[in-house]
Amino acid sequence: MTHLQNIGTLQLFIGLGFIFLAQGCSILFRLGLARDLAVGAIRTFAQLFIMGYALTYIFACPVKLVSLLVFSFMVAAATHIVGSRIKTKAVRFRLPVFFSMFAPYLLVAAMVTGVIIQAKPWYDPMYLIPIGGMVVGNSMSSLAVALERLMADLRSKREMVEMRLCLGATDWEASRDLASDAIKAGMIPSINAMMGVGVVFLPGMMTGQILAGADPLASIRYQIVVMLMLAASAALSTSAAVLLVRKRCFGRAQQPLV
Repeated sequence: MTHLQNIGTLQLFIGLGFIFLAQGCSILFRLGLARDLAVGAIRTFAQLFIMGYALTYIFACPVKLVSLLVFSFMVAAATHIVGSRIKTKAVRFRLPVFFSMFAPYLLVAAMVTGVIIQAKPWYDPMYLIPIGGMVVGNSMSSLAVALERLMADLRSKREMVEMRLCLGATDWEASRDLASDAIKAGMIPSINAMMGVGVVFLPGMMTGQILAGADPLASIRYQIVVMLMLAASAALSTSAAVLLVRKRCFGRAQQPLV
C-alpha cells in the first residue's frame, strides 16, 4: 500500500486557494464574508500549529492528568464560542452551558477511551485529548443550534408563553414544548450525519486513517464508535443546556426575561 506523502509548506499555501474560491463566492454574491473567511483561515493555521507543538510536550508530560486541564480549556473555549452566537444580555447562561458541556463530554470521552479503546489510564493525553476534541468540536454546534432555537422561540412566542403563565401554568409548563423543539433541533444534525455516513460522505477520522495507510475495515470500526459517541454527546449536552438555560429565562415571579 502506498504511504501518504507529507504535506509541505508549498502544498499548504496551494491549499489557500480554496479560501480564495470561497472569498470569490462571497464577493460575487455580496455576502460580506470575505474578511471572516480570511480571519478564519489565519486562525486555522495559527491555532492548529500552536496545538501541534503543544501536544508534543503534553504527550511527553509524565503527569497524565494534564489531559483534564486541556479538556477543560477546550470546553471553556467552546462555551465562549457558543456564547458569542447567543444574542441576549438578559440571561446569564455561560456557566450552565459550561457544565452542561463538560460533564456529558467527559463522560462520553471517558467511556470511549477507557471502555472501548481500553486505554490505561483512560485519561492518557494521547487518547483523551483527540477523542475529547472530536466530542467538543462536533457537539458544540448542536448545542449552539439548540440554544439559538430556544431563544428565538421564546422571543417570537412570548405572548403565548405569557398567556399560559396568566392561566396558572408554571414556567416549565409554559415553555416545555419550546424546550423540546430546541433539543430536537440540536439533535437533527447528528441524526442526519448518521443517515448519510458512508453513502453521502466519508468522515474526517476515517478518511485520515485511510490516507495514512490504515486498514479500511479497522477505520470503519473506529468511525462507527465516533458517530455513536457524537450522537450521545449531542443529545446529553443539548438536553442539559436547554433545560438549565430555559430556567434562567424566567425571573423569580416567572416572568419571561428574553
